Amino acid sequence: MNGLGNKILVVDMRGRADRVTPEAAIALAADPATGFDQIMAIHDPKAEGTDAWIDIINCDGTMAQACGNGTRCVVQALAAETGRKSFTFHTRGGILQAREQEDGMISVDMGKPVFAWDRIPLAEEFHDTSRIELQIGPIDNPVLHSPAAASMGNPHATFWVKDDPMSYDLPRFGPLLENHPIFPEKANITLARVDSDHEITTRTWERGAGETLACGSAACAAAVNAARLGKTGRKVTVNVATSPVKTPLVIEWRESDDHVIMTGPAEWEWSGRLDPATGAFERDPETLAS
Repeated sequence: MNGLGNKILVVDMRGRADRVTPEAAIALAADPATGFDQIMAIHDPKAEGTDAWIDIINCDGTMAQACGNGTRCVVQALAAETGRKSFTFHTRGGILQAREQEDGMISVDMGKPVFAWDRIPLAEEFHDTSRIELQIGPIDNPVLHSPAAASMGNPHATFWVKDDPMSYDLPRFGPLLENHPIFPEKANITLARVDSDHEITTRTWERGAGETLACGSAACAAAVNAARLGKTGRKVTVNVATSPVKTPLVIEWRESDDHVIMTGPAEWEWSGRLDPATGAFERDPETLAS
């Protein structure tokens, strides 16, 4: 499936005790037919009142705490299977509520953003994480500087740019920033341009995945960071510069409970079966021509 171009493998592991191994994830990511940004592995629920536990796996085999675009894909898959519209998922990042809307768009409650330096987490104390000391380039003329840091279940740094985000050499400095010592658990790195008080454009280097066509949690972090700095209001459309899908995400940071609601599309591409231990796979015959 894909969520705004974000490549997602939704793997149904319900009724099984095993897991998708890091070796399988790496093998699947290396094959052009199954290359992905995240695996969303659906397991039987661990907690009462939830519909499923979801393991979120990066293409390097590491675990992620959140993936908004992938969650929308899971909702669409389960809605098609069950006819239900609302779901409650349990992930390493916490509980997620999600719903398929009548127009086919899918809304995910991403929870409350976290701004405390030790919970993002950062390696050193910052009283104000809306502007931390970090830069790329010459000290007197940096290319990027002073990002806003936040957690949306996973750590994010949003750098503000005035030019087209695509004009920056993100493949060169994305790995440096992702692995910077200030981020003990690494971080998702986003370039964000504010286009108006209700619209921003983003481009993201994703922790454990590299440059991605889209990242839902990064869009949420950028929207929240823009709002807390007064650059936008609390509801914005987010245009993802790298996405082939031109439907923007709609991000609302609700005043009533501080929860961040992300609404956007998901798309099924093909189905098949795989071995969760090795990554060996086969496509269903009826989808081979698609």
